[in-house]
Amino acid sequence: MRAIQMVDLKQQYAKIKNEVDAAVHEVIDSAAFINGKAVTDFSTSLSKYLGIKHVIPCANGTDALQISMMALGLQPGDEVITPSFTYVATTEVVALLRLKPVFVEVDQETFCIDPAAIEKAITPKTKAIVPVHLYGQAAPMEEIMQIAKKHNLFVIEDNAQAIGSSYTYKDGTVKKTGTIGTIGTTSFFPSKNLGCYGDGGAIFTNDDALAGLLKMVANHGQSKRYYHDVVGCNSRLDSMQAAVLNVKLKKLDEYISARRSAADYYDNTFAGHPKITTPKRASYSHHVFHQYTLILEGVDRDKLNEYLASKNIPSMIYYPVPAHKQKMFAEFGGGSYQLSVTDWLTERVISLPMHTELDEEQLKYITSSVLEFVNNN
Repeated sequence: MRAIQMVDLKQQYAKIKNEVDAAVHEVIDSAAFINGKAVTDFSTSLSKYLGIKHVIPCANGTDALQISMMALGLQPGDEVITPSFTYVATTEVVALLRLKPVFVEVDQETFCIDPAAIEKAITPKTKAIVPVHLYGQAAPMEEIMQIAKKHNLFVIEDNAQAIGSSYTYKDGTVKKTGTIGTIGTTSFFPSKNLGCYGDGGAIFTNDDALAGLLKMVANHGQSKRYYHDVVGCNSRLDSMQAAVLNVKLKKLDEYISARRSAADYYDNTFAGHPKITTPKRASYSHHVFHQYTLILEGVDRDKLNEYLASKNIPSMIYYPVPAHKQKMFAEFGGGSYQLSVTDWLTERVISLPMHTELDEEQLKYITSSVLEFVNNN
């Protein structure tokens, strides 16, 4: 049996090596390392894949969120509603811009932001909502957009973990996650479902004027070279990373299918176990399984983590400390929040290996090891 990885990028690369190597060499031969043809081609291809008018590449997913908030003109003291149960980048940029993060609950089954909690958290200072499509599951965007319209709020989708996922409306309309809100953002960190071989990110919008402003903010605030209209930053996707992404974008749906097949195996093996809750697949969401995350009840989660490590099975706890309990948010009253669902989840979740190269032998070994521990402890 091959060694089990949390994300097996080596095996994935082996299957596309010739295409990736050729694409990278083409960039080197052209010497167009910044804003080259590969970047333009990738932006166009991703725009078509997502069904969105504008894709603005940038340096990483965190920058994508920051640039979005800058382009929307959010000012210090403005409140931004966000889940606490997420990676810190989602909320970090809010604080970095001296905005005020307002942390709310997630749904216990889907792990995504709870619309009812959003409604309760809105004040006259609220300017934006940042839903996170966590672990590859779409957040309940139809309800979120209705709330945003009612209160005249911006919606910035954090789609870093769900590129390729889609949301189905009650009337049957289907849209890709990241294309529903005012702005969508994503990350191309190597472990993502669509990952490059370094850092990378992108921003999505259908608004022509907003797209122009996003491009300016990402490029030193320039309307044209040496003419700086707004305060911006320097955030670019380099051509080599775009070249890799051009190859992998063509295989994204295939990669998603492989992840969903692995998730099916996990689901079927753990089905009905009284101590294990498998990930809910919301009826409106095409889950792309960036992570496969279990909820454990009556099990020592940390000891299971150690046990799996002893059997050379990696596992991860996303996220052991929610954002509202991080020291960095103390000045924003983080410690005063009472988020019982979030706290409950942080004590019980564990994520198993999930990637495109998992085979049945590996999956059987992983699941049998989990059951061996859970049934005997």
